[in-house]
Amino acid sequence: MEINDATAIFGALAQPTRLNIVRLLIRREPDGAAAGDIARALEVPNATLSAHLKVLTQAGLVAPRRESRSIIYRAELSAIEALIGFLLRDCCAGDPSICGPLMASLSETAPECASSDTPSFDSTSSTPLSSNPSSSKPTPTET
Repeated sequence: MEINDATAIFGALAQPTRLNIVRLLIRREPDGAAAGDIARALEVPNATLSAHLKVLTQAGLVAPRRESRSIIYRAELSAIEALIGFLLRDCCAGDPSICGPLMASLSETAPECASSDTPSFDSTSSTPLSSNPSSSKPTPTET
């Protein structure tokens, strides 16, 4: 992710309703939510919601798909992951005594999201552990 992409995402999230939309869609993964359901859940008028969804779509944070007569919106988790990676790319100059607790807290924030495809972080290192529990060697991360 480049700095211009990150600033576009931060610009889109710099409004409370849009931030709430993204958080709601993350909670509703993988099914997403229809625009009307989002409007009701957040108590936002449909016209206002439409404008917010347009900004979030342009920033790459949400993606619409047509299902029958409804448009279902889903969070673009890859964009969120890329943003977090961008923020943490040079974390603490690689010092595991500083990065380790941060990475552990990220893993603890949503443990139910962890899967064999999602790296788990060792609390003493910023390096993801192998998805194979019998392996104690950390796997390299992409930069």
